[in-house]
Amino acid sequence: MKSRRTAKVAQAILQSLSSTILFGLKDPRVRNVTILSVDVSPDIRTAKVYISIMGDEKAQALCMHGLNSARGFLQAKCADRIQTRYTPVLKFILDESVKKSIEASRILDEVLPDSAGETTDDDVQPSAEVLEQDGDCGEAEIDESRVGEMPAADRAAEPN
Repeated sequence: MKSRRTAKVAQAILQSLSSTILFGLKDPRVRNVTILSVDVSPDIRTAKVYISIMGDEKAQALCMHGLNSARGFLQAKCADRIQTRYTPVLKFILDESVKKSIEASRILDEVLPDSAGETTDDDVQPSAEVLEQDGDCGEAEIDESRVGEMPAADRAAEPN
């Protein structure tokens, strides 16, 4: 069970790393990185940073190498932010869950029929033109003398 302290430290590391990677890191190898979550050990000595990198395998490997090269700089920025006795050692882990969910979605799209293009007879509602042709569509009669008048229920609720 995570303590409140480790959860707060994890959130602070996530925010610090996100802003540092976005604004403070000048390494051209580190691009299209999303920090998904941070798991901090109970003694706050290590932190596993789960990331997602958009791109092909080569771009992901290059980005991971850039992040591991900038680990010391990123740890120093985290140390400035969290103010703990020990600065957690960062370990970057590539999270494949986003890639797997995209692949599963693609497979489901291939296997399942396109539901937008196919409809059954039960799903089809007759249009107004069809109802008028069948004679089932009746015209509502409007009392011209009462146009603009408030309904009786609203008149009763209105204070005098």
